[in-house]
Order: sequence, then C-alpha cells, then structure tokens
Amino acid sequence: QVHLVESGGGLVQPGGSLRLSCVISGSIFSINVVNWYRRAPGKQRELVASITKSDSTNYADSVLGRFTISRDNAADPVYLRMNNLKSEDTGLYLCNAQTGDYITYNYWGQGTQVTVSS
Repeated sequence: QVHLVESGGGLVQPGGSLRLSCVISGSIFSINVVNWYRRAPGKQRELVASITKSDSTNYADSVLGRFTISRDNAADPVYLRMNNLKSEDTGLYLCNAQTGDYITYNYWGQGTQVTVSS
C-alpha cells in the first residue's frame, strides 16, 4: 500500500510560481513511477509530469520548459515546480504512484487546487 498527500497549491497571478509537494509513505520502494496529473473543469484529466524510479522524467508539451518534477531520493517527497504559470494551468493537481511488475496498481492523493488568475 502507498499513501500520498499533496500540498502547495493556491491562488497565483499569471507569470507566478508555485511548488507542489507529494509526500509518499508506505511501500515506497515498490513504486515504479510517480506522476502529477491535473484535472480542470470541463476537461479530461491530463498527465503533466512523471518521474521513474531511475529518475527519468517526462513532461506534457504544454508545460515543457516551465514545470520541473524532482525528488532527492525515493524516500523524499516528489516536487512539482511550476514557473510562468498561465490561466490554463488552473486545476486540481493530483499525485499518482504506480506499482506492480505485471499488473499496474494505481494510488492517488486527494489533490491540491491551483488557481491562476489576476
């Protein structure tokens, strides 16, 4: 079992920055990849950024160059640094962890709201 808790969201003006945190507990060494998703009203859930257990990262085209996913080691929180925020970045940001070798198991946090508005 894996437990995830997100924090760091809030209201920010366009062009501003936020850093989201995903604190992970439980069977952390069974995790293959940690993802940040976002869900905006009226839109499908979107994969924003990923980091694998070997620290390979991947980003959605819409955030490339503006967002950075990182962590110091497997036991530390996973961060999502968001710079130059735009109104279209508004949404509920959800941390997801995937485990399993042949079957993928998904674990989710409750999310943290990011609102970009002037």
